[in-house]
Formats: sequence, C-alpha cells, structure tokens
Amino acid sequence: MQNEHEVEPRFIAGMVTPAGAERLPNPQPQPLLPPDVHMISASLNVDDYTGEGVNEAIDKRYWICVDELMQRGAQSIGLAGFPIASQLGRDRVLELQKETAARTGVTAESQAEATIAAFRHLKCSRIAIASRWADELNKLLVAYLRHAGIEVLAITTANQWGKQAFSMSIEEGVKLAFQLAREAMRRAPQAQALFLAGGAWRSLAAVPILEEDYGIPVVTNPIAPVWRLINDGIAPPVQGWGRLLSGEPKSTARTPRRQGEASN
Repeated sequence: MQNEHEVEPRFIAGMVTPAGAERLPNPQPQPLLPPDVHMISASLNVDDYTGEGVNEAIDKRYWICVDELMQRGAQSIGLAGFPIASQLGRDRVLELQKETAARTGVTAESQAEATIAAFRHLKCSRIAIASRWADELNKLLVAYLRHAGIEVLAITTANQWGKQAFSMSIEEGVKLAFQLAREAMRRAPQAQALFLAGGAWRSLAAVPILEEDYGIPVVTNPIAPVWRLINDGIAPPVQGWGRLLSGEPKSTARTPRRQGEASN
C-alpha cells in the first residue's frame, strides 16, 4: 500500500552513481525537486576514481545499473560523477549517452554534459574551479571542459581521490567548499563563473553565499541535472539556491530534448 505521504510520480529521473548512499555523508541534500518528480539511483560501486577503477566499474556495472533503473520506471538515464566522466573522456561519455538512448528509448544524460550545458546557458566560457581532487583528476577534468570549449582559468586541489571524498563529513565538505572556492577566485578574479566540482562534499549550501560574494553564477555538477529538468519544463524553478536553479537567464539557444535523444 502506498504511504499517504508519498506522491505518485509524474516523472522519474534515473541516475547511475559512483557509490551508494551508504558511502556518502549525511544528511541527505536539500530536496530541489517537487514531490511528483522523483530521482532514483543505482550504484557503480566504484572503489576509487583511478582510470582502472572507473573503467572496471563501467564495464562491469553500467548496463546492469541502466537495466535496474529502467525496471524501476526511469524516464531518463544519467551518469553522475565528474571524476567518472573525466576518466572516461568526453568522446566516450557522449558515445555512452548515445548508446544508452538508443538501447532504452529514453533521454540519456550525464552530470558532466549537464554542467557544460549549464555554463552555455549562463553564457559563461571562462571559469574558475574549486576542486578538491588530486592533480591527475584535475588535469582530466580541465581536458574534458576544454573539449567542450570551456576555458579553466584556475583550479584548486586538496589531493583527494574517491576514498577520501566518501569519508568526509558534511561539515568538512562545506568548510572545504568555501575554502577552495575563495582560493580559486583569488587566483582568477576575472572568471565568468565558479564551478564547485564534485558531489560528495554536498556544497549546495555554499552556492547562494558565494554568488553574493563574487557576483557571478556558481554551479555544482549535482545541481546541473536538476536544472535540466527545470529548463525542459519538467520541474519548476527553485528560488534561494543560486542563479542556475532560479531559471534565469532563460536560454534561447537550446531547444527541449525529444524522448530518446542524447545530450550533446
């Protein structure tokens, strides 16, 4: 029997995540979607964000996760984790999205491509990145964004790999987000936008404060797929959590994706 507090979903977005919720810090993120838009997940169970670890997880688990999400009613499939995308490279991510759309008949997405689309929507091509990742991952991240025409003016590091990220408390993550964001902006005050890379540190709380401090948009890859749903008219804009989620400015360059169409 359905719980009286549960709402019948109008749309279900499926996400293939690097790790399950049990490996991430608590509490859960602020809900940004209405009750009738559900986001469900299946985990790759990545041991770490090394090239070997990522490719092994994709080869062994990706399609299993996709099948699980489709069985649960997913109307779109997304790949979470910028370190995952960075290790795979943009060409492979785009090909994976294309194949996913063809095999499932639903929209294929990734946090990485949604983030790129968000920067284009905001008309920002020169950015600063507050990253806690190790230099090896940072180089791959910069290369991924360069492939999409986005120039990285500065990027920070806290020498983290996946295991360190998964073990952070929510308090440590938010503190680090502010620290690295301010370092990135000191190094690139001319940046058109600030990117807080990563999901495990739960940096949403920092977004409105940093936007007020620096007067530029602040984007995190976990909120980019939420913006996709807003921009496609599936979910309403969200006020108080930054420019991107507020629905402004409205993009005129991008048309809504059709069912089964891959992101590009």
